[in-house]
Amino acid sequence: MQQPSVLLVEDDAFQRKAAETYLTNHDLKVIAVENGAQMRRQISRAMPDLVLLDVQLPGQEDGFSLARWLRESNTRVGIIMLTASGDAGDKVQGLESGADDYVAKPYEPRELLARCKSVLRRSVNKATPARLERVRMGRHTLDLSRRALFDEANQDVPLTSGEFDILKTFAENPNRPLSRDWLLETTSHRSRDPFDRAIDLRITRIRRKIEPAPNKPTVIRTVRGIGYMFVPPME
Repeated sequence: MQQPSVLLVEDDAFQRKAAETYLTNHDLKVIAVENGAQMRRQISRAMPDLVLLDVQLPGQEDGFSLARWLRESNTRVGIIMLTASGDAGDKVQGLESGADDYVAKPYEPRELLARCKSVLRRSVNKATPARLERVRMGRHTLDLSRRALFDEANQDVPLTSGEFDILKTFAENPNRPLSRDWLLETTSHRSRDPFDRAIDLRITRIRRKIEPAPNKPTVIRTVRGIGYMFVPPME
């Protein structure tokens, strides 16, 4: 079973290293950064399963604003706020920002681990879909078993193998921002160089096939600074 991935955002070097070491020793895959800018860069590469987010961070963004940005970008990722304040108002603000839980400093490492496991369990249950066969994409339907795309009239829409692989990846990760690098590595099994526009070109072709207005996409949306996100239609 793949280790759950945790992004720890903590500006205090001692606390960052202590938490990283403890959680790593308990079967979590931890990447630790010290500020919001580093957090955004890391998330542009890959979305973690859980983010541990210190409230008091250097720079222009505090933990609350970063939590709001993160929750707007992804509805599934787990978020736990870390703060030195025991103020109930801070706890409420953290939860209103989109966090799943709140841990006040100083905390026992065992408590932090227990909170991580609890939020990860909820995130997994929230993120695990039933076995997919047919997925609505705007007014179209992607048939995964037949590797085919159908329009409203149930007419087959031609797809290349690469286009289908991208749509399948989006179907399996709804409402989750996916980076260009991750999409290329997942669907083409190769790394992307800085001038590689293969994913952008495929997305452009896909949008022409499934979007009502390709220049104003609502099905495959651009997530600034990250990549693209599939937004399922509202039932």
